[in-house]
Amino acid sequence: MADQNSSDRNSLGGRVKRYAKVGRAAGGLAAKVAGNRFFGLTIDKAEHASELQAALGGLKGPLMKVAQIMSTVPDMLPEEYMTELGRLQTNAPSMGWPFVKRRMATELGPDWQSHYKEFEHQAAAAASLGQVHRAESEDGTMLACKLQYPDMSSAVEADLKQLKVVFGIYHRYDKALDPSNIHAELSERLREELDYAREANNMKLYGHILKAETGVHVPVPVDALSTDRLLTMNWLEGEPLMSFVEHHADARNALAENMFRAWYVPLYNYGVIHGDPHLGNYTVRDDYSVNLLDFGCVRVFKPSFVRAVIDLYKALRDDDEALAVHAYETWGFANLEREVIDILNQWAQFLYAPLLEDKVTTIQENGGVAYGAGVAAKVHRELRTVGGVRPPREFVLMDRAAIGLGSVFTHLGAEINWHRMFHGLIDGFDESKLDKRQAKALGTFDIPLPE
Repeated sequence: MADQNSSDRNSLGGRVKRYAKVGRAAGGLAAKVAGNRFFGLTIDKAEHASELQAALGGLKGPLMKVAQIMSTVPDMLPEEYMTELGRLQTNAPSMGWPFVKRRMATELGPDWQSHYKEFEHQAAAAASLGQVHRAESEDGTMLACKLQYPDMSSAVEADLKQLKVVFGIYHRYDKALDPSNIHAELSERLREELDYAREANNMKLYGHILKAETGVHVPVPVDALSTDRLLTMNWLEGEPLMSFVEHHADARNALAENMFRAWYVPLYNYGVIHGDPHLGNYTVRDDYSVNLLDFGCVRVFKPSFVRAVIDLYKALRDDDEALAVHAYETWGFANLEREVIDILNQWAQFLYAPLLEDKVTTIQENGGVAYGAGVAAKVHRELRTVGGVRPPREFVLMDRAAIGLGSVFTHLGAEINWHRMFHGLIDGFDESKLDKRQAKALGTFDIPLPE
């Protein structure tokens, strides 16, 4: 045990060095961007962005995940930084076999290998908070073992403090978005992602919700081989989505429909959404059905919030300004002036546009593969001129999911009647029925109701 603790301290010490490296890179980024904005200083953005990406790519911790999220927000950083940060995916450098053996012994005991017929030494995937190993159970079932890195709780809290400082500095010279609620939302979701027992319950909930969806597959957790920091589930075979972008149109459209239902059947039927649709969190089967692989970032909404999502659609369809304002206020936007409402409606019109017309269309009519970048940048600039807005916490992951999925559909070049798919989910919507259905399902899988 003493040797194990010593090794963990050494591992933590190495990670502290990486944090120092990232701190220097991020600090240099802040100084250089500020200098560029305020004093017109010339910097080699591409070179510095590459250095930042390299530093973050080797980091085990939440900063990597935050970087993934922020890299999708248009006009948040110069294009060069967005390009480099956008390369951060799940294939970060993994920890070696000695580390794995120590961590597995900590979670399942010194005889942990007796539970498996085989356990691959090399990680199949490595992400921000943990890595996944392929294994085989005694009965021949192929398994995915998601193992959390040590001391991640401390790392999360340290990074969240640093992120709050960064947000504060950013807000001093860019008033378009008040980041306080964004930080609060990211903080709660990241802390939840550390709890693998909670993630196992989320996985069971999604398995229940999507059991009738033949185009979506959810792994089944193995409780006997899982702990708060080890999550074992059955292995789902699949390929990266980008390997399907050159397939024929019918295949790409089928894949897009499955993705749409994977995210929005849970939202409109149970008030829950998978809040992290980046490429590492799903794979695709030969029949174009989808495997959902990560359930750490699942957001539960009040039924009234879901109703407001539908209300805003109706408001835009019917040009009903009062209903639009009611929807925004139900979401949590406050003190909305007419100018702010008009700007928010620009973004809403863009997101809802493919749903409004009963026809086959792409998810966006122009703009290439950068889904919504031009509209988002315009909205961001206009919000600056009117003093900005404070996005409510609930809005953060909804917007993230919409942008992430829109990007997927754009890459696929999918042409679908989005209007009919959407109406297939919302027609007959009843808030009280959703309330009862949600309460029953969440209670069954020991998931807290939304406050």
